[in-house]
Amino acid sequence: MSDIQAVLDSIKDNDIEYVDIRFTDPRGKLQHVTLINDEVTADFLEEGFMFDGSSIAGWKSIDESDMKLIPDCSSAYIDPF
Repeated sequence: MSDIQAVLDSIKDNDIEYVDIRFTDPRGKLQHVTLINDEVTADFLEEGFMFDGSSIAGWKSIDESDMKLIPDCSSAYIDPF
């Protein structure tokens, strides 16, 4: 089973409502994007998604800030919080 399918199965089997995609900015500060579970599909996990990185310290200005975030499914885990 692929990591992508394992993540999708875990979301379904554990009735997970929200998925938090976490990453660190260039200065090491934790950042995150929270999604409703039905937004997380195989395409989403494989292709990633575009977002505006201008509000993240150390990244580009608004006119150069289109970023693509691709989740690493091998690092997925259920956070009991």
